[in-house]
Amino acid sequence: MELFTLKVHEASDLIRRKKISSEELLKSVLGRIEEVEEAVRGYITVTKEYAFKKARQVDEKIARGEEPGTLEGIPFAVKDNICTRDILTTCSSKLLENFIPPYSATVFKKLEDKGCILLGKTNMDEFAMGSSTENSGFFTTHNPWDPVRVPGGSSGGSAAVVIAEEAPFALGSDTGGSIRQPASYCGVVGFKPTYGRVSRYGLIAFASSLDQIGPLTRDVEDCALVMNAICGHDDKDSTSVPEEVPDFTNYINKDIKGIQLGVPQEYFTLQIDEPVGKVVAEAVDNLARQGAVKRELSMPNTAYALSAYYLINPAEASSNLARYDGIQYGFRFEDAQNLRENYFKTRSIGFGPEVKRRIMLGTYALSSGYYEAYYLKAQKVRALVKNDFERAFENCDVLVTPTAPTVSFPAGEKTEDPLMMYLNDIFTIPVSMAGLPAVSIPCGFVDNLPVGLQIIGKPFQEGMVLQVASAFEKMLNLVDIKPTFGSYTRGGV
Repeated sequence: MELFTLKVHEASDLIRRKKISSEELLKSVLGRIEEVEEAVRGYITVTKEYAFKKARQVDEKIARGEEPGTLEGIPFAVKDNICTRDILTTCSSKLLENFIPPYSATVFKKLEDKGCILLGKTNMDEFAMGSSTENSGFFTTHNPWDPVRVPGGSSGGSAAVVIAEEAPFALGSDTGGSIRQPASYCGVVGFKPTYGRVSRYGLIAFASSLDQIGPLTRDVEDCALVMNAICGHDDKDSTSVPEEVPDFTNYINKDIKGIQLGVPQEYFTLQIDEPVGKVVAEAVDNLARQGAVKRELSMPNTAYALSAYYLINPAEASSNLARYDGIQYGFRFEDAQNLRENYFKTRSIGFGPEVKRRIMLGTYALSSGYYEAYYLKAQKVRALVKNDFERAFENCDVLVTPTAPTVSFPAGEKTEDPLMMYLNDIFTIPVSMAGLPAVSIPCGFVDNLPVGLQIIGKPFQEGMVLQVASAFEKMLNLVDIKPTFGSYTRGGV
């Protein structure tokens, strides 16, 4: 058995029983990166020396007789918009290609304090704006199931390295689906917690009322373990909620008899490919066979969520990205004749096309004379979308929907049509607008490509979401099906 194939809980058990060392596990994972990374292109930076230093510290601690923690010695990857002190953090943008933060994000520090070992920083759509990683300022990550297809976005690099077994788990960020959609395309577990459950301190801001950090893992148990480590109140983040964090592993391997499953019909009719809809519908029926109660319902404002999101999202982005002026840090156009030219040239050269598109859209929506017609109206629609969820949860414990309307698509297929690209997030965006927790888990395949099932919970009810996800996972056991990829072959569809 190759150690890089181990899930987090499997590797943790072996380290705790001294069957393997942290350094042995790290060597195996780094070997896997060397073997397949040229084909995957999931990492922007690999922190090899840093990782070996941390692994040896873990092994020395265990050798002294100290009991390792649950995640002690486990390697992981981090999306490159999450700040890591003294380690390059680029947001996959040329504007930040030389940015080395003087501080670490709270989530990263929490994992480091628990003995996790950073493998590197993963590729993404520039400033998290995209659904395919094709908007990266550096290169496009490939989907290990089919290298001509995209891994999704914006956390495409994180999803790809997890399914390619280049990392036992990874962190991503989710603004409108950027964890869940790539999780669906790559066939991994991707969790977006309730807004405010995980600290955003150190996450480079995109749309501040929507951004949330979460894990991408190979199975639901691993997801629960990582959630235990990263959730909790943080005084450094004013949006962080002082809500008690349960032990999420207590929700694993529990039955779901009597749990009320809401099935919003709009999610099975809006823009969805018929084969994907059939796979997800069968997954819902499988949950019902385990004793869950299926309730069909309507969420009429779902159709308007996408339009409202693409006013709110760019508006917040235009405000957050105003700080990148070529003065304080990051890329700077050196030959400017005056301050105005410096601003213009720095931002024109440093930002990619999608980022500039959203800045212009957002600036327009916030401008005098258009604010009430666009931004304010979009916020009212957001309230209607949230009300839809509140009404649905009056009679349901969780909602079950497709994660994405299609399977992964070929690179280049949608780059010329931004509206078609935006439709990839049509089923994840409403959840983000309402600030709810949701997970995407593999539920089947179409044309040998994975399909994701989205399970949505009430605010701060991540445990219930994990309970349903765990029950489904145990029934079909899809997590051990891996792409035939690289020189190492296991499973396959």
